[in-house]
Amino acid sequence: MEFTLLFAAAFAVGGGALALRWEAARGNAADCAGDLWEIFLTAAFAGLAFGRLAAMVGSGVNPLTSPGDILIIRGGVATGPAVVAALATMTILGRREMPAVADALAVAALAALGGWHFGCLARAACLGTPTDLPWAMTQPGSTVGRHPVELYAAGLYLIAAVALAQYRKQRPSPGMAGSLALLVAAAGRLVTEPLRPSLGGGPVWWYAVGIGAGVGGVVWARRARSSRA
Repeated sequence: MEFTLLFAAAFAVGGGALALRWEAARGNAADCAGDLWEIFLTAAFAGLAFGRLAAMVGSGVNPLTSPGDILIIRGGVATGPAVVAALATMTILGRREMPAVADALAVAALAALGGWHFGCLARAACLGTPTDLPWAMTQPGSTVGRHPVELYAAGLYLIAAVALAQYRKQRPSPGMAGSLALLVAAAGRLVTEPLRPSLGGGPVWWYAVGIGAGVGGVVWARRARSSRA
């Protein structure tokens, strides 16, 4: 049995942990009293667990009769349900400090996504649609070059995490950093989706909802700041 989902999860948690430590060392203090590491870890694993269960049910596998399949990566993780579960967990744990918690974890969340996608190297699942580009990669036993789409996504999210960390130094209005992170996370998946091998085109509507929620959060944060000025 293949338990490479654990390796991917480890890359994600490691990326988030490094981002939290890096921001703390640079003086990007959180404006909340909650334990950010505890909230991040709990939300991350809640999202992974729920997303994996949703993927199993969607493919016709009963988690109750096949519990060992929960940790097998071949079925993947349902992106939309995973994000919803992670955000719901973060909301419950953050309570009234939710905007501040979301801002404090925004960079770590993007770094964790980058780590998750970088974990494709452990899963041997980095490749997407065929291409003739010089950096194309091939599957074992094949001569067809393919886009390393998961590495594209990993690089995009890690670059976005660094950029957002720089932006947070300007002390943006509450909720802005968290909204931007959600917007980038959804947009990153949407723009790389055409390069992924998929029969149904992927859960594009989930990404569209995420982009809409991110844009809505940005507008709300800007208006809230204007009303206080």
